[in-house]
Amino acid sequence: MALGYVPEDESSASVSKTLEFAYDDWCIAQIAAKANDQPTYENYMTRSENYVNVYDADIGYMRPRLADGNWRTEFDPMDTHGQGFIEGNAWNYGLYVPQEIDNMIEIMGGKDQFSEHLDKIFTTEIEDRFIEQNEDITRDGIIGNYVHGNEPGHHIPYLYNWTNDPAKTQARVRMIMETMYSNKEDGLCGNDDAGQMSAWYIFSALGFYPVLPGSDKYAIGSPMVKKATLQLENGKTLIINTVNQGLENVYVSKVEVNGKAVEGNDLKHSDIVNGGEITFYMQSASKN
Repeated sequence: MALGYVPEDESSASVSKTLEFAYDDWCIAQIAAKANDQPTYENYMTRSENYVNVYDADIGYMRPRLADGNWRTEFDPMDTHGQGFIEGNAWNYGLYVPQEIDNMIEIMGGKDQFSEHLDKIFTTEIEDRFIEQNEDITRDGIIGNYVHGNEPGHHIPYLYNWTNDPAKTQARVRMIMETMYSNKEDGLCGNDDAGQMSAWYIFSALGFYPVLPGSDKYAIGSPMVKKATLQLENGKTLIINTVNQGLENVYVSKVEVNGKAVEGNDLKHSDIVNGGEITFYMQSASKN
């Protein structure tokens, strides 16, 4: 039985399990590659594509299937309860394919349509009836239908980097840092869950985020710090600098690593772990 296919009365978490297992299989494949185990690598890379089993192209969302291969008919992509997802809905959790973001975007209509879909997540208000049975999803951590107060969707603001609108990642990330966090008693908009809520802020404030843990890439966002000095465990020092930092200067005009301009929307792990200096040049207008 392929992942994503479940008995009718056991589908409450089927989609989220399929998506998470597919990413886990990708991670195993990377370990196999390092061990020069080609058969295991190929096996788990194939398994990492199981997310396609739960994508319904007719409606444009991830959706649970029954054991006979048919789609579960009683399905609402906005509802966070009993729809195949744990602590989330198809709008948020359905975008958890970090290992194959480009392919996910392609099957969901391409870069422009996907960017519009991300816009709708942040601007479409979710009704109380869709979250009332989830104690981990509260109004404190919601922006439109984006649930920052619960961790499964934390990569979503960075997904614009894979579209034609990377500046929207910069705007969304900065807005989330400014509205979902504070230095008061209620400074977190949800349960910290082993530190992930705080880790998202720390990474984002430094200007980058690991959308695909297990890879050597970090997606560029919009740093909030003016300057940060990190003492790395290997004894090296990494300095993060921002030029023209300010509340209105949320957009990145360019990034330099040790004086060399970065191409694209990623930093490499070597840019960080080898120490040195990363400089973000900020401006008030987007480039795209």
